[in-house]
Amino acid sequence: MTMTEKVINLRGLKCPLPALRTRKILRGMAAGEVILVECTDPLASIDIPNLINQTGDALEAAERADDVLTFRIRKV
Repeated sequence: MTMTEKVINLRGLKCPLPALRTRKILRGMAAGEVILVECTDPLASIDIPNLINQTGDALEAAERADDVLTFRIRKV
């Protein structure tokens, strides 16, 4: 069984809201679930990886396309 990736649209939110919302979503997830977090705040490129270091979850990918930062996070 493959788990579906849930896309979380945090575009337009300013620091620290993307990290806070991501933390809240991660708390409600089961191990193995994956989310794709989309942000436009440049500070998210620092905040989201720091958050993942704190939570112990897995940052599987981080990409930038134009003004959108996308993070693929797997709940551990």
